[in-house]
Amino acid sequence: MAQVSMTVRMDSQLKARFDALCAEFGMSANTAMNVFANAVVQQRCIPFIIKSGKDDFLDAFKEMRARADAGLTPDMTMEEIDEEIRQARAERRKQATK
Repeated sequence: MAQVSMTVRMDSQLKARFDALCAEFGMSANTAMNVFANAVVQQRCIPFIIKSGKDDFLDAFKEMRARADAGLTPDMTMEEIDEEIRQARAERRKQATK
């Protein structure tokens, strides 16, 4: 296979820490980037969780609360509310296991 070059831009302090850690692993930063690229291709995903700091559950709750306060939602029974909470928790557990 033909070898090609790729440039990755990162903060100089991050680069220094990355180089030092790679050296501890007994590899160069270039080798580490190749290991990462191979893992992504083989697994067809990023091999670690990428997550925003945003809490989607809390944001959804706040949006529902705002809609309810504005009178834009029908009244719900306690059973319906409990079911909504159960579904949200199930979805949260599902996301956590991915």
